[in-house]
Amino acid sequence: MNRIARIALAILPLVALPASASQAQNAPTTAPYTVAETGRSYARLQDAVDAIGDGRGTIRFASLRFADCAVQAKGEITYQASVPGQSILDGVACEDKAALVLRGRGAHVDGMVFANIRVGDKNGAGIRLEHGDLTVSQAWFRDSEQGLLTGEDPQGTVVIDKSTFSRLGTCEGSGCAHSIYVGNYGALTVTRSRFEAGTGGHYLKSRAARIDVTGSSFDDSAGHGTNYMIDLPDGATGRIAGNWFVQGRDKENYSAFIAVAAEHRNHTSQGLVVDGNNARFVPGLDRKSAFVADWSGDAIKLGANNLGPGLVAFEKR
Repeated sequence: MNRIARIALAILPLVALPASASQAQNAPTTAPYTVAETGRSYARLQDAVDAIGDGRGTIRFASLRFADCAVQAKGEITYQASVPGQSILDGVACEDKAALVLRGRGAHVDGMVFANIRVGDKNGAGIRLEHGDLTVSQAWFRDSEQGLLTGEDPQGTVVIDKSTFSRLGTCEGSGCAHSIYVGNYGALTVTRSRFEAGTGGHYLKSRAARIDVTGSSFDDSAGHGTNYMIDLPDGATGRIAGNWFVQGRDKENYSAFIAVAAEHRNHTSQGLVVDGNNARFVPGLDRKSAFVADWSGDAIKLGANNLGPGLVAFEKR
């Protein structure tokens, strides 16, 4: 089995199938949110969040589709699906922002699905992180204007593992929305995750000072009006390694797969490692593009990447 096949097989089972509408209709009518530490259940997600308050706790979600959202203003909370992939926050945004608006000390999201989030300014997200650390595992963000959107917290970290981002992004608002947009954070780590079928913007846009993207796939073969696979507009150190990239036909900008410091040089990109990746165009597509386009002028460490026909390894801009 070749390396591309191994990556694809590793990514396929990341998220279980969501609960069906019939399952939701036939489910018990007991309160769907339970705070694990106290055993108390709540009918509204916000009530469960408020019950934890400035403390630390875990909210367990029943296997249902929820027209609900919440704002976490303090504390450290884990949002956990009882069965990964079967708890869906669907179609409702708090503060015209996201299904989960997070500005407490920290949050952990495990096994949740975020779907169909849209708001007036075209920035509707599954998660809006405004402050604090965040870890996301086995989550699925789909069919929304944005998957994950953050503000600025230079001391904060964002970690995403074994998660899927499908049919996200738009440039219909005052600016573009993306599958992931991370503001000026300290560090972003993305591992064993899948990005696919984007509907505008970039798949991963990050202004974090340090980035680590490994063992993930960026499948643009069914994308529409998309841009870069990875955009580091302010520059960044760290590594992009062991990933699989396929660029599709329907692009707003196909000039590069990975862009470094295209907007500003707020962070050094000295020593950024790009190594062991596999990148190509969809079969039958004849065009030219750069795998890495660099505006920083810093010394980027470009390793042995497996590039398909038409791809230039590095281009200074």
